[in-house]
Amino acid sequence: MTEVLLFHHAQGLTAGCLAFADTLRAAGHVVHTPDLYDGNTFAELDAGIAYASGVGFDTIRKRGVIAAEALPDALVYAGFSLGAMPAQQLAQSRPGAKGALLMHAAIPPAEFGSPWPPGLPLQIHTMTDDELGDADVASELATSIDEAEVFLYPGDKHLFTDNSLAAYDADAAALVEERALAFLDRIG
Repeated sequence: MTEVLLFHHAQGLTAGCLAFADTLRAAGHVVHTPDLYDGNTFAELDAGIAYASGVGFDTIRKRGVIAAEALPDALVYAGFSLGAMPAQQLAQSRPGAKGALLMHAAIPPAEFGSPWPPGLPLQIHTMTDDELGDADVASELATSIDEAEVFLYPGDKHLFTDNSLAAYDADAAALVEERALAFLDRIG
């Protein structure tokens, strides 16, 4: 059993984000899903990005860091797209982190003011032609981190793991779930 702190994407804590969390829970993991948007969800990605921009991306990231404060240190930090920001920051900076699971995004470690911690496992999932998915950053991270796995899926959809959105790709999402569960089992 692994304990996971899972952050939602720019469209909010959607039914698809919650379904992914439930898949992890059904496999025996404890999953926390804080709402960084105060209950707001958006049908369109652009509207969600506009909301985050209005609130401030730094504020959203800080909300994620605050959400971790009441939880144990030994967590896997996970995030979908926008949620990868607080997930990656916490994985890099919070003592006791067990790993990071990033979907649809990857951020250069220098953005958080510290290198990737030695020995900290990382798994990234994105589509090869998704302009927002940062496949190049993900691939670069994989070459610089000892325990990194990067899975690139064919296509250009962004939030393809969220079964409540039009971008959902059932086949790719099933592979993400399978690989994420194997990652969590190895860490646990």
